[in-house]
This record gives sequence, C-alpha cells and structure tokens, in this order.
Amino acid sequence: MTAPSGDQFEIAAGGYRAVVTECGATLRVLEHAGLPLVHGFAEDEMSSAGRGQLLVPWPNRIRDGRYTFDGRDLQLGLSEPSRSNASHGLARWCAWTPEEHAASSVSLGYRLMAQSGYPWTLDLHVLYDLSADGLTVTQTATNLSDRPAPYASGAHPYLTVGDGPVDGWELTLPAALRLTPDERQLPVGEEDVTGTAYDFRVPRALHETRLDHAFGELTRDDDGVATTIVRDPSTGRSAALWVDRKHPWLMVFSADAGWDPPRQALAVEPMTAPPDAFRSGRDLVTLAPAGQPGDELSVSWGIRTLE
Repeated sequence: MTAPSGDQFEIAAGGYRAVVTECGATLRVLEHAGLPLVHGFAEDEMSSAGRGQLLVPWPNRIRDGRYTFDGRDLQLGLSEPSRSNASHGLARWCAWTPEEHAASSVSLGYRLMAQSGYPWTLDLHVLYDLSADGLTVTQTATNLSDRPAPYASGAHPYLTVGDGPVDGWELTLPAALRLTPDERQLPVGEEDVTGTAYDFRVPRALHETRLDHAFGELTRDDDGVATTIVRDPSTGRSAALWVDRKHPWLMVFSADAGWDPPRQALAVEPMTAPPDAFRSGRDLVTLAPAGQPGDELSVSWGIRTLE
C-alpha cells in the first residue's frame, strides 16, 4: 500500500531529523533531539491545512482566481471555493521526483506544465539540507516558456514547541507592517503594527491573539536574514524560522479555523510576495523567457532550535 503522501525520504544530521514526502515535496517531520519543531502529520495521513507544503507558483490567495498578465486575462480554478479564491499554487498535491537522496539531504523536482489559468511551463526544484545549524530549504523555479511568467513562492510549516495551545508561547516576529484582510482573507489595507496587538518585535506571549495575517517590512541582520522565534517559557523549548532577502513577507496563522482542537501550532510561512500578488503586482517576480537572464529564481529559508 502506498502512503497517502507517497514515498517518504528521511534525512538526519546534527541531532536533527526530517521526513520529506513525494506528494508536494512536503516537509512532514522535523525534529531535534527527538522533539518536534513542526506540527506535521502521520505517515498514514495526508497533509491538512497546508501542513509542510510548498506553495508555488504563488503562495496564499488570488481573488476569484482571476488576473491579468502580459496582456492576457487569465482564470485559475478556485481551489478555495468557500471564499472564491485560488489558493496556494499548483504543485502541492503533485508527485515530485527525487533527484538525489543522501544521509543529510534530499532534492526533488517537478515540471509544472502549462495549463488553464497558468499557461507557462516551469521546472521546480527543492533541496532540503540538514546540518548542526538546522534545516535549510532552497526552492528554485526556472521558466521553460518563450514568454515571461509571473511567479512567487512560499511554504507552509507549522512551528511547535510543545503540546499547545499556543496562548502561553512567546512570539518574536520582526515585522513592522501588517496587511489588513477582508472576510475572504485578502488584503484590503495595511497598518504600522506599532501600538497594536500585532506588534511582536519584542517577544511576548500570544495569549488570545488570533493571527491569520501577512506581515512585511522585516528587520534583518547584517546578512539580510530575518528570524521569527517561537518559545515556550515554561520549558525553554524554541523554534526559529529564518528567511533570506528574497522573502519580504511572512504569513502567520495561529491555527484557529479548521483545527480541532484549535491553536495547537503556529504557522510561519515564508513568502516572496503577499496575498493576491498576481492581481496587485506587489513584489511579484517576472521570470524571463527561457534561456534569457532572469529566467530562474532561487530562494532559501530554514528552521532550527535555539536550545
């Protein structure tokens, strides 16, 4: 019998262990010293609520699945019909092909064929690499088409530092800007987080704060890295997610809707563009036609413990 998420690729190094699945090149397990850093899913289950999935060629939502690019009006399938949105890209339920599987790393690829609503062919590649510094994920897309292609990438890990709920956990989120969403979880405005319930630039407990928002204007270190930290002050357990310069946005979700029980993990989602970027154009990448400079984009993010 084949597992719902297909073949399983286990890697380990430096006290870390991860399992990546054939379906969606999804991060199903990540742990350090036997303790989970992500809230994944069992081998006999399929991913739910986006757990561990890669979000390409767009993360988050596109209003009505409708957008215009390069003079063409395009219509995507509505993968979130309850809100009439196209959600989380086109590759998260596809079978990715393993390219190389070593003790501490695994790489997988998938050719996204031109299709209704996205008439470009892309080669997608992901490398998961473990070391004493934790997990590094490198996502790459290459345009194989003869026309420019719109593109953005993301990922959907849920961080965990214990059994939950998240209310007692401390969050450090280096973001000065929050996009304000409507009832369809699409951005309709933005605000400076200073003085609001969404300012976590100084670590503090989540308490009852409900999060399902995109955050930007990230504070970075000298290497251009922005780091979000989740910590349980009662145990000292922590999980840190970092993003490179090519990720100007983070989606943070406190796992309220759709979870039973709710608030058992905290999704911190790297994004190269905010929600609805195919319509707004904000931070949207245009991949050049195949064989021309700029036909490829490679980005990195990762997770580690601070213990």
